[in-house]
Formats: sequence, structure tokens, C-alpha cells
Amino acid sequence: MERRVLTRAERKVSVIGLGTWQFGDGWSHVGERDVHAILDAAMASGVDLIDTADVYGDGRSEQLIGQFLRNYRTSPGERPTVATKLGRRGPQELGAFTLDNFRAWTDRSRANLGVDTLDLVQLHTPPDAVFTSDAVYDALDVLVDEGRVAAYGVSVETCAQALAAIARPNVASVQIILNVFRRKPLERVLPAARDAGIGIIARVPLASGLLSGKFRHDTVFAADDHRTYNRHGEMFDVGETFSGVDYETGVAAAAEFTALAPPGLTAAQLALRWITQQDGVTTVIPGASSVGQARANAAAGHLAPLPDATLDRLRELYDHRIRGAVHQHW
Repeated sequence: MERRVLTRAERKVSVIGLGTWQFGDGWSHVGERDVHAILDAAMASGVDLIDTADVYGDGRSEQLIGQFLRNYRTSPGERPTVATKLGRRGPQELGAFTLDNFRAWTDRSRANLGVDTLDLVQLHTPPDAVFTSDAVYDALDVLVDEGRVAAYGVSVETCAQALAAIARPNVASVQIILNVFRRKPLERVLPAARDAGIGIIARVPLASGLLSGKFRHDTVFAADDHRTYNRHGEMFDVGETFSGVDYETGVAAAAEFTALAPPGLTAAQLALRWITQQDGVTTVIPGASSVGQARANAAAGHLAPLPDATLDRLRELYDHRIRGAVHQHW
């Protein structure tokens, strides 16, 4: 699988990674044995980036990844890159983003993952004020100096937040929602990151599953699934659920999207290949709740470029169905 430079430290990662929110909470439950099987299948398929967070299942995701890594063997000294996140264990206000809290949170993540130094730590979609605070970036620099963290980045909700972080000299990566139904980052964020040598991690690549083409208007999700309880932003930013697209609109648009998949590609693989084809993207982190999904996602990392005709049709679909509802947001 193609590997691209993720951080200013020249760390390379696979163009298809693995998101692991589903190993914690917010989705239908994934059992421990299934988690290990999914991780094993992803790594065997060429994936070498795992994205997690300290609040996914209150640490369950990190802990299960740590268990897997202890038994994972490739060449001596080699293991997947693990990117985790911090900042949502405390109040969502600038005063909580202190060096003492950062030390405590990263120490917890290091214990969960069983590592001395975290490969990449990302601010976890914090408030706007955090992105413009010199003290926050100074504290993150201290974490690097102390060896708790090898590099740090940000996970953002908005393009404005991404651009504020890209302007900082030691930010290594930006994680942002990017998919066929969320194109705004193509305009300014990806070019700015590319010029600065900053990695782009594309998240929510399937618009919470909409772009798999498997949902219908009457599909029912579990009560503890964010696609049930956060459709209108009840718990966190609504843009994290279905990329902020109204569900009924999204299902109709997804049906049209699925029809555009070239022969031999699933709708999900089309969605992932579109992202990796965007200039400036380093890696994309689809989740997987089964071994089959993990393997199919990884296979998208070996696909030929999409033809111009398909790209044009996808842009037309966005302009006609989605742009007016979401483009001015985030």
C-alpha cells in the first residue's frame, strides 16, 4: 500500500488507516475478540496507522489497541503508528487546556497503549479559543521535550480552526472531516497544509456510513449509536454525524452516489479512493466493525485513480444535492 509523509518529522503512514471510535462507544458494540481480529486483518492488509482517543469508551479503545500491540510482531522495532487525542476529559473551555492536564492525560494514554512515547497526540476538537492560545502550543511543545509525545497535531471541526493550527510552526498534522459530501477543506485547508508540510488525516470518510450506500430511509440504529442520539447535535457537533447532512437528504444522495461506482468497486471504496486522490491528503481513517470491512477498506489503498468523468459526476452530485445545506458551515 502507498505510504505518505504524515508529520514534519517525516514519519510515513499508509494511505488507508483505521479509525477506532467504534472500539469504544458511540456505535454498536464491538466485542474484544472482534477488535483484535479487525486490527489483525487491517495490519495484514497493509494498514499501519491506527487512530484513537482517550475518551473512546473512557479508554477502552486505547486499552484494546495496547493489548494488540503487545502481541503484534513485524520486523524488529516496527509497529503501527498510533495517533491518539486529548482534551475532552475536562471542561470544554480554554482554562482546562493546561500543561498539568496534558501531562495527566498523556500519562493515562501512555499506560493504556503500553508505550513510553506517544507517536502522535491531537487536540480533540476543542473550542475556538484553544486554537489561538500561545500557552496551549507551548504546553504541547513541553510534552515533546519531555518525551511523552513524539509529535502533536489537531483534530478540528472547522476550516478556520485548521488554518489557525497550520500557522503554528510545530503542528505536525490536521485531522478534518473530508468526504464526497464535505468538500470545503479542498479550497484552503489542503493547499495550506501541503505548503506547510503538514499531514492531513481525513476522518468521517463515509459520512457515518451514508456513503456505503447501505442505509434506507427506514434504517434504525441502536439507541447508543450516535447516528440516533446526535442527529441534531444533541451531544456534540452535528457535523460529526452524517457529516451534518440531513438524513433523508443524505440517503437520497447516497443512492445516486452508489450508482456512480465503477465496476468492481463498492460505494465505500469509491468514497475512500476519492479522498486519497485529493492533493494534500496523507491518510484516511475509516472505521471497521468487522474483518470484512477492514479488508475492503484497505483494498481501496491499491486502486487506480478514478477517471475524470467520475470525478466530474461526483462534483455535480455535491453541487446539486449537498452544497447548499453544508458548505457554508464548518
